[in-house]
Amino acid sequence: MTDSPPDRRVGLVAAWGNYPLVVAKALRRQNYQVYCLGVMEHADADALAPLVDDFEWVGLARLGKAIRYFRRHGVTQATMAGKFHKRILYRPWIWFQHLPDWTTARWFYPHFVGTKGDRKDDTLLGRLVAGVSVAGITFGPATDYAPELLVNAAQLTRREPTPAQRKDVEFGWHNAKEMGRLDIGQSVVVKDRAVIAVEAIEGTDECIRRAGTLCRGFTLVKVAKPNQDMRFDVPTVGLGTLHRLHEAGGKVLAIEAEKTIVVDDREEFCRLADQLKIAVVAVREEAGDCFRRPDQAAAQPVRLHIPSGGSVNC
Repeated sequence: MTDSPPDRRVGLVAAWGNYPLVVAKALRRQNYQVYCLGVMEHADADALAPLVDDFEWVGLARLGKAIRYFRRHGVTQATMAGKFHKRILYRPWIWFQHLPDWTTARWFYPHFVGTKGDRKDDTLLGRLVAGVSVAGITFGPATDYAPELLVNAAQLTRREPTPAQRKDVEFGWHNAKEMGRLDIGQSVVVKDRAVIAVEAIEGTDECIRRAGTLCRGFTLVKVAKPNQDMRFDVPTVGLGTLHRLHEAGGKVLAIEAEKTIVVDDREEFCRLADQLKIAVVAVREEAGDCFRRPDQAAAQPVRLHIPSGGSVNC
């Protein structure tokens, strides 16, 4: 492609999963020039490189390199897509394997050397965005380029939750929102209105596997955080989620409408869910805040719209 004006150039920070591929394809369809930084130990270079105008690897601790790369290509707007495996940060001798550059050390010192900063997802990703913004690069939500990935409220499968499973969805919703408010994780596994497993640093797949060792026939509820920053850590599901659920014995997947992404082909996703006999519903909150404290729940319940058979939409 020929050089384009700055407003048609987009930087893409690509982490793990299919989401970066979907975003790269969406940007290509819209005739953007895409300059992609693949995060080492995360991105799929073989799949990404043919979809972008330029691809280069970047280490986890190389914020300065990322800034120089985007500046070199005249990029002033960027986005990130994919999951960062935060558990890598707790490997022994990790900072000897990923030696930080000066820019990274300056921005992240309080969180990894000093004692003033925490290591919550929102905190670390916020520092990343702040670091590049000082260099004149603005990060925006990837869903701005591919809004069709967000799921509207609907029953996505022929199978729908039973009355008991609908109660589990409602129960799981409040617990998942609380976990999100605390910046612990996005997913909660529930059965008979008891929490079986909670997602933390290990990710959704491991949370599902752990639940499968404890019981069968459970419900997975996956939601956005209250006041979710759509620039990063947006809830994502795909074919892999369905396979993990099936293997572990899960029967229901409830996701938050308008704030959850299906990264694979939507029709294929729904067909597989039907084949595996998993009920999938995209739920939205009808009134009130995204989160109410448990002590408020009885007096001020959050009303959920859980679509039923009449609203199958894939």
